[in-house]
Amino acid sequence: MEIILLERIAKLGQMGDTVRVKNGYARNFLLPAGRALRATEANRKRFETDRSQLEARNLEAKSEAEAVAEKLTGNSFIVIRSAGETGQLYGSVSTRDIADTLSEGGFSTTRQQVRLDRPVKTIGLLEILITLHPEVEVPITLNVARSTDEAERQARGEDLSQRETFEDEIEAEAAPDLEEVFENPEDVELGAGDEDTAAVDEAPQAAEDGSAEDEETAS
Repeated sequence: MEIILLERIAKLGQMGDTVRVKNGYARNFLLPAGRALRATEANRKRFETDRSQLEARNLEAKSEAEAVAEKLTGNSFIVIRSAGETGQLYGSVSTRDIADTLSEGGFSTTRQQVRLDRPVKTIGLLEILITLHPEVEVPITLNVARSTDEAERQARGEDLSQRETFEDEIEAEAAPDLEEVFENPEDVELGAGDEDTAAVDEAPQAAEDGSAEDEETAS
């Protein structure tokens, strides 16, 4: 479908451009949101008539977005999620989750304003782009952690995404290699317990020798 853009849209064009897009994208998103018009002769004339008003409205919206961007730039937002020891989340953080987190922090945003290529599925610090206006984008830091304490440690620069388990650390400390204990492990001598075992093994043989001597004396 051919449409006339009523504002700048990333990867499509500037205000007033006539572009071709998929029918579903136009019908379900651009046209209902008032961001474009069908490219008919009547709508072209309408756009030219309203152009100056649209440009003034766009300039005002851009100025408001730039004011918000100044306050938002450099902010970090914490998202607490359950995750395994390797840092893999039991779920994910979506654009809706991020928009809700920003709104709780005093910045009213929608999920459509969050630039996210794919859901967040690991803990860590991520830079996310927020589109406040077609011509105004601002980066924020998303701090995804298992607790507020962990979020603070990540903010200080600690990498917690590949932390070893507590059990593995204990096992490594409690079970040193033989080479760390003996210079030559293969030369380790039998202990007292091993000597006792050897004596028990020799006892039956001694008994047999004594029986043989008694039989010779009797004969």
